[in-house]
This record gives sequence, structure tokens and C-alpha cells, in this order.
Amino acid sequence: MKIWVPMDSAAKALGSEDVVAAIRAEAARRGVDVEIARNGSRGMIWLEPLVEVETEAGRIGYGPMDADDVAAIFDGSSSLGLVEELDWMKRQTRLTFQRCGVTDPLSLAQYEAHGGLAGLRRAIGMSQDAIIDEVKLSGLRGRGGAGFPTGIKWDTVRLAHADRKYIVCNADEGDSGTFADRMIMEGDPFCLIEGMAIAGLGCGAVQGYIYTRSEYPDAVDVMRRAIVLARAAGVIGPDVMGSGKAFELEVRVGAGAYVCGEETSLLNSLEGKRGVVRAKPPLPALEGAFGKPTVVNNVISLATVPVIFEKGAAYYADFGLGRSKGTIPLQIAGNVARGGLFETAFGMPLGEIVTDLAGGTATGRPVKAVQVGGPLGAYLGQEQFDTPFGYEEFGGQDALIGHAGLVVFDDSADMLGMARFAMEFCAVESCGKCTPCRIGAVRGVETLDRIAAGDGAAVELLSDLCETMTDGSLCALGGFTPYPVMSALRLFPEEFAGVKEAAE
Repeated sequence: MKIWVPMDSAAKALGSEDVVAAIRAEAARRGVDVEIARNGSRGMIWLEPLVEVETEAGRIGYGPMDADDVAAIFDGSSSLGLVEELDWMKRQTRLTFQRCGVTDPLSLAQYEAHGGLAGLRRAIGMSQDAIIDEVKLSGLRGRGGAGFPTGIKWDTVRLAHADRKYIVCNADEGDSGTFADRMIMEGDPFCLIEGMAIAGLGCGAVQGYIYTRSEYPDAVDVMRRAIVLARAAGVIGPDVMGSGKAFELEVRVGAGAYVCGEETSLLNSLEGKRGVVRAKPPLPALEGAFGKPTVVNNVISLATVPVIFEKGAAYYADFGLGRSKGTIPLQIAGNVARGGLFETAFGMPLGEIVTDLAGGTATGRPVKAVQVGGPLGAYLGQEQFDTPFGYEEFGGQDALIGHAGLVVFDDSADMLGMARFAMEFCAVESCGKCTPCRIGAVRGVETLDRIAAGDGAAVELLSDLCETMTDGSLCALGGFTPYPVMSALRLFPEEFAGVKEAAE
């Protein structure tokens, strides 16, 4: 028997290592020869640990598996059926995550057998202009939150004059309810390596860095081991796949400051400095890491590049909605019946994601609001559930997609308390560089406490404060904190004491 058990952090947290030990013990008791293979997560977190048994018909799933239940695997009872035929899997458009949960993350042979390195081989035969044009034609935009066109950023770095250029992967995934970056690094690390190598070829960069957080020890370990394997195979190094071009890669680990998810703070930390925001200009594309032109892209942006070069820009751009091209990994969390990662083309209505994919709330109570885009994202109520999942469509609702994390709340949620949490979060995580963020967030907590105590006059002050933070902050931490605060106030005014009196 060949049995697949995930080594993803979520599966480990839910007991996958105990399941592995129990499988070995049960196999020994029965005298069955078992090969245990390790994979990443399929993204169905409510079924983790999801154990899969390889058969001629395909891989049969068992989950959520407990160490006490492993006998079912050998008896063939209580299975979920073919994993690929499960509704959650069948409904997805898996491009970036096509190998997650399917292959051994540290097997380069399996990676190639499932389409890996085809994109890099194609890119090697292309000019820098052609590589950049392919990315532009694909319509790929930054998946880290800003949604900036990836090809334009690459082209800016390509055209910059410098003796050295860098590719930096922003893997500092700090938003609540997000785990797509971690899943890629733990489940398909060669995909990220290949994407960064293609970026290096296109921009003329010979050095790349993956900047991630200390809270991701498994991801750090898998990435570093994958880099060693890729270097040994000539995928990266002084002669990338025989192209005569060099590209080296290194993992750098930060201390976990949320603000280091902002690209200039990240670069400061990468250089060994304090993680504070830099004023712009100059843009990192012109003066980034160590003062040199630097591409800073999110994990998902870079991990999607191999698909674009394997399948072609037109193929990728054919998915999506309007200017939101391709697919997006929805990360569903919070009070939901089914939480996990679901990759689909842009355009699915928010309500379908929450009520259908997520299965509504875990408590069975009505959905009150969904926060999309992390702790700085706006709350959206049921009256906005027909909004298609796209950058411009969410912008029209005074909301943002961010890293595509969705956190669901039922009708027991205290929205005034959630607004206060947003301000407190900003106050704690602020780097202190600019006054609107550093002081504004503290004043925001104080003002919300006044409102909670019944001071209706403080509502107008809160609105003015949020406007100042939006217009005056150096980065998105202070600039976007008003999104959850003002959306909570707008959607649930009755929960903000004294609002009616203030309006009068």
C-alpha cells in the first residue's frame, strides 16, 4: 500500500504525525508492507489530516483522520471516495495550486512529471522583452493586496540601469485568515523557485530572496531544503538549466512584525535594519534592496508565473473578470462550516463563497459580516453578497481583496468591538514612522471607547480621524485601518452608541 499523509502545518497541528505513527504500527500488526509518502495539504482544512490511499482508480481519501481510526484505512471502510471527485476539488480551477496535495513537495522528479520546469525551459529561450510581454499579456496582478500589474513592475526593473538587481519574494504572510503563501511554500516549493528564476531572467537579476516570518518554521525548512535540491539539479545557481545565466536564491527570516509585509519595511528588515516604512519616491523598483532596482512580489504572484509560461499568457488571461485576470486562491476562515483554500477564476459572487463553498457558519447562526483582505479589510454585509470577487468590483464597495482571505462572522459578533480591535491592532503593529498611524490609531481606540460609553459626539471625530489616517499615512497599515472601522460603522450604526444623537 502507498499511503499519502500531509506534512502541511495545518495537518500537523491536527495530529498528522500521530496518524503516521499509528499507520506504521497498524501495518506492522497486520503484516502489511506500507509506503508512507508525504504531501502538502489539498486545502480542505476541515478534513485534515486527510489521508489518501493510492489505488488503480485514483487516490481514496480518509478524513479527518485520528490515530485511533487508522484501521479504517486498511479495512477500506468509511472512505470519502476519490479525492479528485470531491465537490470541493471538482469545482476548482487549480492552476497555481495544481500540485499542492498531489506531489511530494521535495521531489523534483514528481514536480517535473506534473508540468514543472516547462515554463522555465520556455523562458530560457526568450528575450527579456518577450518574457516581460508574456507577463503583461497574462494580466497577472499582485496577489499580495495592491493588485498592481506584475509585468509593469518587472519592466521598470528591467529598464533600470544598475550593476545589480534583485528579485524579492514577500512571504511575510501576516493577514488574519490567510495561509495560501504557507501552503505553496510547504506543498509546492519548486513552483516558487521556478517563478523567481523566470523573474530573474526577465529582469536581469542574478539574486533572489524569499523573506518570510519566524512563525512559519515548517515553510522555512521546506523552502531551504528545496533550494538545495534545485541548486544541485542546476535549476538555480551559476548556470540556470544550461542557459549560461545565473540566479541564486536565499531564504531570509524576519521577526514577525506585521508592518514588514509592506514592501519597504520588508526591504529594511531584509538588509538587517529596523523594519520601518520608507518614504516613496524612490520606488523599490528603482532603489530597493541595498539601493538597487528590486522586484518585490508576493508568493502567489511569483508561483503563478510558471503556469503562465507553461500554458501561455492567453490561456491564463482567459480566466477571470474584467481587469481581474486569471485565478485567485480564496482562503476561507472564521466562523464557517468548511474552511480552507479554494482556487477559482475571479468573478464568483461573495455570497456563493460564504453560503455555498463555506457552508455558512459553523454555529448555524446567520452570517452577519465577512471581512475580506485581512485585519485592514472592510466588512461586507449580506446586502453586498452579490458583489463579484474582483479588484474593481470590491473597490466599488469601498472594500479591497487584499490577499483574498475571508473571515466570516455570525450575528453574535460585536462590530463596535471589532472596529476597536482594528485600531488597537494598528497601534500595536505600527512601525512609528508617521504620525497619522502612530498617534491616530491610539486616538482611534480612545475615541471608540468614548462611543461605547455613549458619547455620540465622538462619532464625527472618529470619521475625521479615519480620513486623516487614510490621507496622511505613509503605508497601507495606517491608510487602510479605517476600512474595517468605517465599514462597521456604516453597516451597523445601531451598534455604535449615540450615533443617532450625533446625526441629529
